[in-house]
Amino acid sequence: MALTPKGYEQIVDPAASTALTVPAGSTCALIQAQDADIRWRDDGTAPTASVGEKLCAESDIWIEGAARLAAFRVIRTVAGADVNVSYYA
Repeated sequence: MALTPKGYEQIVDPAASTALTVPAGSTCALIQAQDADIRWRDDGTAPTASVGEKLCAESDIWIEGAARLAAFRVIRTVAGADVNVSYYA
């Protein structure tokens, strides 16, 4: 399956629960925690620094489906965590 790049964003040190800015037509995303751990949820509920799925620093995950992308939220666990997101269709 060939993927078509749709865009990129970096969420800088998200101290509060933050949604993705999903480009039109995106169906999946590669999400990476940079420099520090983050927490995430894909059910539309805000994660906290201690509640949600943990993504360790320098790790990444694939999120598939427009509904999951729209519901995805992220937050840092400690200061200095950036989140890199590459979108595809």
